[in-house]
Amino acid sequence: MTSTSEIEAMIAALDTEYQAAVKINDATTMDRILTEDFILVTGRGKVYNKTDLINAAKNKDAIYEYQDDSQQTVRVWGDTAVITALLYQKGTYKGEPFEDHLWFSDMYVRTPDGWKYAFGQASLRMPD
Repeated sequence: MTSTSEIEAMIAALDTEYQAAVKINDATTMDRILTEDFILVTGRGKVYNKTDLINAAKNKDAIYEYQDDSQQTVRVWGDTAVITALLYQKGTYKGEPFEDHLWFSDMYVRTPDGWKYAFGQASLRMPD
């Protein structure tokens, strides 16, 4: 039996791996971590699914200078875990520069294939 603290550490590492994959547009790793029915809702109300994110990575829509999170916390309830962190991202999106600090919450679920990232929600860009 895996302890809650071991699951928390596993989820934190998995989310860090996912954020690193986003930073380098690693569609293969993103595909492995995301559930098939994955949904991301941004602070501006835009909704993305797994296909949207995989295609954006393959097309290199975003080129990141930074894609780093901090203040990471993980909470586990049975087969569900939520990680919350502060994200700093800087780069270009389709040629346009961006730089943001925003909060996000990522929900992971235990599946027969291990823990997978099922739902994400991001805040609006934090004021400077």
